[in-house]
Amino acid sequence: MSSPRGWAESSSLVALRRVLARGATVRRVVARRAGLSDHELSALEMLSRDATGPGELAGALDVTRPAATGIVDRLVARGHAERRAHPADRRRTEVVVTDSGRGEARTHLLPMFLALAELDASFDDAEREVVARYLEGVVAALDAVAAEPTDG
Repeated sequence: MSSPRGWAESSSLVALRRVLARGATVRRVVARRAGLSDHELSALEMLSRDATGPGELAGALDVTRPAATGIVDRLVARGHAERRAHPADRRRTEVVVTDSGRGEARTHLLPMFLALAELDASFDDAEREVVARYLEGVVAALDAVAAEPTDG
């Protein structure tokens, strides 16, 4: 892909493009190794951070509520998640990751997390600050693209 006129592709932009492409590949590989779909893996990652309702899961995964229900059903059937009554509103349900689900994700991702932690430890605080600022900018740019209205 060529660069737009007037835009020079720096080494950091080339590296970022490689990271984004490799991240998509790793997600597919890890999901396949775990016997999960990409959406199921994404749901497990979300649930590992915090319990959430099926509706919120649908929104975060950008799928319909029925599709999110199917994702949750499959995770529950594999023992990777459980449905529970919401602690503050018993009419609602929340989905919680189980030890099995947490272990499934950890098994496939821990070597990468350890390597990233080692890389992070090699930077001083000032370098980490620059990297964090760059990555927050990347997230903002990605969010802007995702927020653009679709045609049709």
